[in-house]
Amino acid sequence: MTATGIASIGECMIELSGADAGLWRMGFAGDTFNTLWALKALTGDGRAVDYVSAFGDDPFSRDQIAFFASNGIGTAASPNISGARPGLYAITLSGAERSFTYWRSDAAARRLADDPAALRKSLDDRVLVYFSGITLAILAEPARRTLIAALAAARSAGTTVAFDPNHRPRLWADAAAARAAIERALEIADIALPTFPDEHALFGDANPRVAAMRIAKLGVGEVVVKNGEEPALVWTDGVRDLVPAVGVSSAIDTTGAGDAFNGAYLAARLTGAEPLEAAQAAHRVAAAVVQVRGALAPFETLQAAFESSPAGPF
Repeated sequence: MTATGIASIGECMIELSGADAGLWRMGFAGDTFNTLWALKALTGDGRAVDYVSAFGDDPFSRDQIAFFASNGIGTAASPNISGARPGLYAITLSGAERSFTYWRSDAAARRLADDPAALRKSLDDRVLVYFSGITLAILAEPARRTLIAALAAARSAGTTVAFDPNHRPRLWADAAAARAAIERALEIADIALPTFPDEHALFGDANPRVAAMRIAKLGVGEVVVKNGEEPALVWTDGVRDLVPAVGVSSAIDTTGAGDAFNGAYLAARLTGAEPLEAAQAAHRVAAAVVQVRGALAPFETLQAAFESSPAGPF
């Protein structure tokens, strides 16, 4: 039987976003979950879609898992850890631009690779597995090695592995540790979805082309370098193309736009689109996401943007 399942690995946190009159709205989000949310919305029914992490047994963890299930997202063989709980972050906005405050040092997700057998089981029978630099950053070094080994095994079994370096300096002991871990991850990735300002800050790349060339030299066959409102650079087999972003006159909240781009790009590739078509679809979906509050746009919003692109409908 051909594998059809999708998995994303990382940390989904409690999200607090500002509402009216000084109130806060609670939801659940995190970079790899945001990408999986878009993948679920855009790849249709009939696939096992799972978020691979570790969870606590507190009321917030139970609510989080129930929220996943209500939207057709499972947790595979992810462990439930007695006494553990999710991480938390709050979004503050200046116009449409956001900043984050985190409380996550003892989050359950930091133990997602403590059980290697469960992790491998969670990655079985997947057409696509996605993870990020944040997934790596929340793990201790032995757990990172366990995760990379599990991903390499899944890739050897025919799974496509997609990776966004998504560098967050505060999560790393130093830049050298971040560079080493991200390069190991790129060596077992089929698709890389970096963001140019991150690559410039961590690796000193002068422009997106330099970033794509460096990543391709590590063995990644398909590289898409996001660059905010600037065109995305799509690099496949040494061929370079620029795909313009979609302009938005009424951006409300840029939270999760890059994650939605990733999810839409991967969804388009899974449904048969070529890389350039997939990047066009991804830009349209990202443009729709910045026009709603919070990291998770409604499925209908994502689907409408995707279906209006050359890659849709799915």
